Amino acid sequence: MPVPVEYSRASDIFYEFLVEVRDAADLWSTHVTYTMVEGVLHTFRRRLTPQQTISFAELLPVCLRSVLIERWDLSEPTSAFGNSASMIDEVRALRSRHNFSPDNAIAVVSNAILKYVDQERFFAFLAELPPGAVEFWTGRAHG
Repeated sequence: MPVPVEYSRASDIFYEFLVEVRDAADLWSTHVTYTMVEGVLHTFRRRLTPQQTISFAELLPVCLRSVLIERWDLSEPTSAFGNSASMIDEVRALRSRHNFSPDNAIAVVSNAILKYVDQERFFAFLAELPPGAVEFWTGRAHG
């Protein structure tokens, strides 16, 4: 069996994703963009149980799966979904001196991720999560 495309092209797909997010966020490099993407994914992860996080990771392209689970402290308590401002503050807290995430960071990352996932499976999974999960990925929670 050949190597699945999602693995053989993982780096290319990830870079395409970063460029798309970079351009949509009006950022100047994929390095800065990476921090924003990592912040958004980790902010979402903090609202899931470990089992939910693994199930969510399975819906993402390979490299985004890795970003989602990197530096994961399983002893960290699960947070509730908050308002737009508090979750953007949380995104920006990651490497705060080098984090240039715009006010619409979650929406920008959300819009890009939706192009790289099976949306039917993605939203079916989100519907099983606590209130706020669907809103996180559709922009309704972050204005």
